[in-house]
Amino acid sequence: MFESESPFVPRAPDAAVIFGMTRPPGEDPHEDPEGDVSVQSADPELAKPPMYKVVLHNDDFTPMEFVVEVLQTFFALEREKAVQIMLVVHSHGKATCGIFTRDIAETKCHQVNEYARECEHPLLCDIDEAD
Repeated sequence: MFESESPFVPRAPDAAVIFGMTRPPGEDPHEDPEGDVSVQSADPELAKPPMYKVVLHNDDFTPMEFVVEVLQTFFALEREKAVQIMLVVHSHGKATCGIFTRDIAETKCHQVNEYARECEHPLLCDIDEAD
């Protein structure tokens, strides 16, 4: 019925055109010889987070036993280690209780200060950048 005298015969598009590929299969630099695409992983270089010291300060009113209790409760220290740190606080005016990331150091500091206030003791805890 409709015969074309044109030598042009329409054909179906190939897979490269359908899937938007710009290079023929096998010529992609990310493709291995078997036709699989290789993936290069990039491991990002992560810097270690800055660390902070949690420091207890001496005062003339907080009982030594309360300081030991705080060290055992909030820093999970054995009694012997807690007593050693309490004695450093008492003799040197302050001592480091532990070194943590900023969020953890701030949380522990806040917990110690709140607990001291609840127990009506003037014990002061703060954080400093670790060396």
